[in-house]
Amino acid sequence: MLDRPRSGERALLLHVGVGRQCLDDEVEEFQALALSAGAQIEANFNATVNRPNARFFVGSGKAEEIAAAVKDHQIDLVLVNRELSPSQERNLERLLHARVFDRNTLILDIFAQRASSFEGKLQVELAQLEHLSTRLIRGWTHLERQKGGIGLRGPGESQLETDRRLVGHRIKRLKAKLERVDRQREVSRRDRRRTEKPTVALVGYTNAGKTTLFNALSGAELEAKDLLFATLDPTVRKLELPGGDAALIVDTVGFVRDLPHELVAAFRATLTETRQAALLLHVIDVSDPHHQDRVAQVEEVLADIGAADVPTLCVYNKIDRAAADRKAELREGQFGQIGISARSGEGVDKLMAAIEAQIGGRRVVGQLTLAPNQSRIRAKLFEWHAVRDEEFDGAGGCTLQVELTAQRWQELCRREGLSEESVRQEVH
Repeated sequence: MLDRPRSGERALLLHVGVGRQCLDDEVEEFQALALSAGAQIEANFNATVNRPNARFFVGSGKAEEIAAAVKDHQIDLVLVNRELSPSQERNLERLLHARVFDRNTLILDIFAQRASSFEGKLQVELAQLEHLSTRLIRGWTHLERQKGGIGLRGPGESQLETDRRLVGHRIKRLKAKLERVDRQREVSRRDRRRTEKPTVALVGYTNAGKTTLFNALSGAELEAKDLLFATLDPTVRKLELPGGDAALIVDTVGFVRDLPHELVAAFRATLTETRQAALLLHVIDVSDPHHQDRVAQVEEVLADIGAADVPTLCVYNKIDRAAADRKAELREGQFGQIGISARSGEGVDKLMAAIEAQIGGRRVVGQLTLAPNQSRIRAKLFEWHAVRDEEFDGAGGCTLQVELTAQRWQELCRREGLSEESVRQEVH
């Protein structure tokens, strides 16, 4: 087996179309993935096959052409935009005398670089081990890797043990740790549910602008990068709605076409935030000419993780970069679409109103009679902008006409112990 070098990121990208040529957006996305991983792209090579070759995926003649290009450009790394079998990967490495990684390994490597939380590192390492367990290479002799480079590094252990039995033990330990972390997450989710604050989760194709929108809605200052998978670990913040109600907003990992199954499985616990949300904001980059295809791919992943039935608002981001006719449609709100620019703030107020309408649900219109010693309740209602009218009596008490969400109403009754005798309400 070819010894893999410790460094070297001069890359050749091999774009293979099966039964057709690769589409331009597929080529562009694969290039963006390679750049996100830190590769220095020296050459692109396009190929078309009617069916994958069992030995090299591409035909032997095409493989020889690639070998010549690898030699000419002094390539260290060949990235293939398809999923390779272990034997195809090994055969190509022997022929090309360079490291060879398929698309799944490339995405796993990007996730390894982005993981920062304890849970994220465990999830990525589990996905890497399950993917690479069939690709064990002589010379990877312990679970504390020292090698770096695309496809070889990880947030935890960074060199696979050649003994499959030890890898199996490591996978079992990781799954056990993730189960414990998931139980802890479930406790946090239950605590959040007790606050009766609904959760709004941002979903969408990677690099659609979810983090920028998250900052615009929540006032957070997370770093938004023009990179694929810039956000990996979910972040939760409070969302203040126009009517005074509050919700929780979650920024989640972006999706991509043909997301590796290992990652979907490993991140299932994290994606529970998406499945259990009261509302999903599907962020769509309207400036992307292929955004309709991206929408379908995101919906496919949502169905895969069990979130297809969660109420969803489609949010068309980057309206400032859209074509003139499309921009006009979105600004007028045609077909119920919400057009915004998360960067400039255009349309964000309309989005906030739409979120409130979706998650506010049932509203309560009522008349509250408060005694003089219940001024704290009065102050809270004014803080929520719930008071529509107020009349004082001669004894220092007051009667308030209020309108607020059922969520706020229940919170007020529970915390202040309001009795039925002091409240007359009409539910809308």
